[in-house]
Amino acid sequence: MTPFPCGQISRRHIFQQSIGALLGGAVGALWAEDGKLDARLPGDKKADAVIFLFMCGGVSHIDTFDPKGNKHAGKLIDAIGFGDNVAEMKRPVIPCLRTFKNYGQSGTPVSDWFPNVGGVVDDIAVVRSMWCQEGNHFPAVIETQTGHRGRAFDNPSFGSWVSYALGSGNKNLPTYVNVGRPSSPVQLTGGYLGATYAATPFQAGATPIPNLYPPKSSNAAERDKQMETLGRLNREFREHHALNTDIAARVESYELAARMQLTAPQVVDLSKEPQHVLDLYGVGQKPTDEFGKQLLMARRLVENGVRFVQICHAGGGNGSWDAHGDMKTHEPLCRAVDKPIAGLIQDLKQRGMLQRTLVVFTSEFGRSPWSQNTTGRDHNPKGYSSWLAGGGIKGGTVHGATDEYGYRAVENPHYYSDLHATILKQLGLDHKKMSFRALGRLFHLVEEGHGPIEQIIA
Repeated sequence: MTPFPCGQISRRHIFQQSIGALLGGAVGALWAEDGKLDARLPGDKKADAVIFLFMCGGVSHIDTFDPKGNKHAGKLIDAIGFGDNVAEMKRPVIPCLRTFKNYGQSGTPVSDWFPNVGGVVDDIAVVRSMWCQEGNHFPAVIETQTGHRGRAFDNPSFGSWVSYALGSGNKNLPTYVNVGRPSSPVQLTGGYLGATYAATPFQAGATPIPNLYPPKSSNAAERDKQMETLGRLNREFREHHALNTDIAARVESYELAARMQLTAPQVVDLSKEPQHVLDLYGVGQKPTDEFGKQLLMARRLVENGVRFVQICHAGGGNGSWDAHGDMKTHEPLCRAVDKPIAGLIQDLKQRGMLQRTLVVFTSEFGRSPWSQNTTGRDHNPKGYSSWLAGGGIKGGTVHGATDEYGYRAVENPHYYSDLHATILKQLGLDHKKMSFRALGRLFHLVEEGHGPIEQIIA
């Protein structure tokens, strides 16, 4: 065999280039059999996995989970310090056109935009006193996803931290999966933890991962030879490029891609689900079909050992939940997610999975009591709602409060990192030990806040 069949380029070099075309872009995250961080809390953890529902653009808490009534409608209120504005400013409160109903034994009020979620509210703990610093979308996504303001040091996303700390529950699937279009690449990044811990994008349908499969013209024998050669080349890459995390991640991603070709299609094949389960999620129905498929796939992924599944809804740009012009734009979004979310909680519960799976509903911030001379609402990072269910959370709980207008968190305020700390605790991780040394200094995931929200933990 001639080592340089073309006289100039070795066969090894040709293969290194062509294998990238075969599988390049298929996988953005890898598995680790064991966590890389000693951050375990003593005692038993309450959750094995997280399904993180991120509504891109800013959900209005006033119109969903934090009713204020309309007694202040039209009143001018002080909005000093809102967003980037530090000048004196007063704006009129606009009315809320929603009706609220008390649901469940807990009697928790939920908007008419979320009747199905209201039906499972006894499994949910609503935190009405979340807040963050940033009032614009991109920096707020950075803050709420990474626990830090700004990207000066390329901080990892929260899911990447979980992946780094816990490792994989299934070596044939990624540890951290993202489903749906994010509003920022920050929501997927592994940052200084390395490309190994970035999110792997999945999608509902016959092809869960783009570019995963080899050409149909190739056969099994050719594939076996390719994988044998790839294994040898991978070993050489590790020896020569051990310090380059991007190269190491890409090399190992090919190996994971080969395993996923056998595992992933079965995991995300929704045709195996009985009709009553599809109906529960709203699959095959308008407008719930797409989000229903995504949440059903999320259940199947955590059922098969994936640690962290992030579902980004209505992403791209600022996100479709950004309701400046008219609050009516929330209505179709709520109808699209309401039934699937309730179906997910019911499905997990009837399978005995809810007690070990933590479901989180959140956004980068809430919305203001006033508008911008329209019937929509402005951004509001000073007070808004997130909620959690399962994974050792005390259902039927309402914790914290915003002021009488829904503007500021005033009762038991919780900086966004407290949500991170709560999720970590339920996963058996100490938020104080979530640290990593990079660029000559020690970085912490959680640097501000009060720690886990103990009042909602069972």
